[in-house]
Amino acid sequence: MAWTLTTSGSAILAAGAHANSTIIASGSSLLIWSDQAEGRIVAESRRNWVSQYSALPDGIKNVLSSACSRLIGSSIVAYDTTGYLPREADMIMNYNDEIYTKELNILKDFKSNDIRDV
Repeated sequence: MAWTLTTSGSAILAAGAHANSTIIASGSSLLIWSDQAEGRIVAESRRNWVSQYSALPDGIKNVLSSACSRLIGSSIVAYDTTGYLPREADMIMNYNDEIYTKELNILKDFKSNDIRDV
């Protein structure tokens, strides 16, 4: 899959300003989390967004990017919470989970013929 739905920059942004600098520089760890996040989105939404990505409208691509970034960002935070302020890591992870849940609902309900050009 390898970064089809989002970018490493978006994932790091979702982890907040105090993310562990070693892990955000680790391309191999981020790639593993990216593949896991993309697989989870496909499994939970029951749609293979990765194989059909180029044909999707930009709005749906943005939802996919944000959802995937939220999952990876939470993995970055969970890897090492020591750099965060008290309760900051929890707040970031809760926020990421809330956004991911809303975006997954959008993806589950998506019908390709429901988005029309104006």
